[in-house]
Parts: sequence; structure tokens; C-alpha cells
Amino acid sequence: MEKVVERFIRYAKEYTTSDPKSKTYPSTDRQLVFMRKLVEELKEIGLSEVDMDKFAYVTATIPAKGVENSPVVGFVAHVDTSPDFSGENVKPQIHKNYDGTPVQLKNGVTINPKEFPEILNYIGQDIITADGTTLLGADDKAGLAEIVTAAEQILKSTDIQHGKIRLGFTPDEEVGHGTDHFDVKKFGADFAYTLDGGEIGELEFENFNAAGATIKINGRSVHPGHSKNKMINALLVAHKLIAMLPATQRPEYTEKYEGFYHLLSLNGNVESAELYYLIRDHSFEKFEEKKKFIQEVVQLVNLEYGKEIVSLDLADQYFNMREKVEPVMHIVDLAKQAMIDAGVEPKIKAIRGGTDGARLSYDGLPCPNVFAGGHNFHGPFEFVPIPSMLKSVEVITNIVQAVGKLKA
Repeated sequence: MEKVVERFIRYAKEYTTSDPKSKTYPSTDRQLVFMRKLVEELKEIGLSEVDMDKFAYVTATIPAKGVENSPVVGFVAHVDTSPDFSGENVKPQIHKNYDGTPVQLKNGVTINPKEFPEILNYIGQDIITADGTTLLGADDKAGLAEIVTAAEQILKSTDIQHGKIRLGFTPDEEVGHGTDHFDVKKFGADFAYTLDGGEIGELEFENFNAAGATIKINGRSVHPGHSKNKMINALLVAHKLIAMLPATQRPEYTEKYEGFYHLLSLNGNVESAELYYLIRDHSFEKFEEKKKFIQEVVQLVNLEYGKEIVSLDLADQYFNMREKVEPVMHIVDLAKQAMIDAGVEPKIKAIRGGTDGARLSYDGLPCPNVFAGGHNFHGPFEFVPIPSMLKSVEVITNIVQAVGKLKA
């Protein structure tokens, strides 16, 4: 327990926020700083073939021990934290023996069971939060700490027999570029698991189809005292466009397999404005319908003004991995049994988001997603129960042993 907790807290304190506006890869130098430290740590605990390539992907190997001709399994986590909330100067706090009352943090931040009832599942457990001024970074430093801790445990064990194991750690997952340059062939795994899930027991092989929509509006600024029939207020055009998209298909009104349009940013003035939307749906057909509808909305606004004052840049980001995982469903069943053997109830569900595993699956590396234990990612209400992290380490070890019994 001390190992995974110490490792997670140490990782959480590292400033690794990615930047969606950056043109570099990785998007921030601070990720490189952490990656270099990670390389040294992996070497210190005895991993083989530790490498960081020019794109900052860190990979390593646990050589086979007592097993020949089994498949090569991989475990993957990302090192960056979300730019949605501050990840600088993270100060993790351990709350011993959580008693079910609201957790009071700084800046008036309260993890109140009335608003976050899932925390009541962890009464009597030790939980980790940030201090209220930052996110915690359990997404995905909990997964990172669990993989490295499991790797160290497997290396030191004289009882665990296994085939070759590959580890991969990526930057920029939170800004949609985590596997842009990942060399699946060089990685050399037959299949892998991302440790990037939420609550204990989560096991996922479905995720959103995803696109990003950048909408630019060119208004016309005229002195407001003399603007009749002349001014085109770009901010009000943006408001019109927002109102034309279905309000019930916003994230705050959707759940399970329901998709959404998410207005992530709006900037501008009378002369010009820019909106950025995330478009998500598990169903590929509904995903295509959503993209078509936003295109039609832009066309209608332009028709109203009699000229093209609105432009749309629509780009696919990733797709539902289910299509690539279903032909090899035994790898999902294997992870499910590994949880059962660890005393964890599997909760198979669809990810309301995406992981590196989605793109890796389309690149030829089937990659379901396993829980890392955290809750309320990307904000100050984030927490991770310590027992969930311990069970994640156990599940990784169980998967390794089960794969060692398979034939390549």
C-alpha cells in the first residue's frame, strides 16, 4: 500500500497539464520533465528496454519469467492532466477512515455526498483528494502509479510466472493527441489494457465516436449610435447558433449511451467570435447525424444573413473501439475474471469519453480500459480511494498471470 500511495502522491505533485492550443508534441515541456524522471525510475526498479523516443513516449519491458510462447500483453497510461482545471502545485490530502460527511477543502470546495453520492461507497476507507485549489490528477496518474507498482511487484516476486510484458506511457491524451505518433508495431504487444477508468470494477470496451467543431463568426462592428441595418453582432450570432442546437443534447442532460454537443469555449466581441464544440455519440449513425445537423445549422445562419459570415471546421478525433475489440472478446473476459479473482465486481459499461485505447485499437492494438479508481475527474472535487488503487494493482497482476497461461 505504501508503494502505490507514495508513488501516486509523488506523481500527482508533478505539473504535467497538456495544452490544446500548442503546436508542439508533446504540447508542453513540463510533460517532458516528468517523462525523464519516469525513465530513471523505471530503470531503478529493474525494468528492461526502458526508452523515451523523440515524441516522449516512454516504453519498457518486463521480461518473461517461467513462461514461453504466451501472448505479449501491454499496459498503458497517460501522464498529462486535463487543462480544464489547474494542475499546478497539486497538494494531495489523505482523509483517513472517511466517515460519510462532507469533505471540506479550500476555496469553499466541498465534496458533499448530496451532490456526489458515490463517495458514500467508501465510508471507512482512506481517500485522497487535492486541497481544493487544483484537480488531483488521478486521471491518469492513479493508473500510472498502479502500473509501475504492479511492475515492481512482478519483478521482485519469485512466485509470479508470466510471459513478456510491455508498458507504455503517453503524453497529451487529455487534448486528443495521446497516440498520434505511437508506434504499435515497435511496442510489440498482442493486446493491451489502458488503466484509465474510473470507479473500482469499471471495465470498458466501448467509447464515444468523437469530433471537434470550430465555428468562426465574422461580424460587422459599427458605432452603436449609427448601426441600424448595418451592425452584425458576432456574439449575438453565436447566441443564435447555440440556441439552434438541441438543449437536451448537452452533457448535463445526458447519460449512458446518450450523445451530446458540448460547448467547450466561446470567445469574441462584436466584430468576431469563435466557438469550439465537442460532438460525441456511441452510435456511429447518430454521430454522423450530429455532424450533419451542426453543418445545417451553420448553413441556415448564413442563409439568414445572405452571405457566409459563419465558417465551420469539423474534424473527427477518434471512434468507438467496440468494432475492434469484439473480434477478440477473450481479452475482455480475461480482465473480467482477473477482477473476480481479486474480489472486485466487474462493471462493464461504455466510456462516456475516450482513451488512448480507442485509437490504439484502430491502429491494430486491441485495448480495453480498466479502472484506476478515481472519481470526478478534471476538477477540484476529484478523489481516489486508496483500496481501489490497491485492487487495481492486484487486477494487473492477475491479468499478467492469466495471459501467461495462454498460447500465442
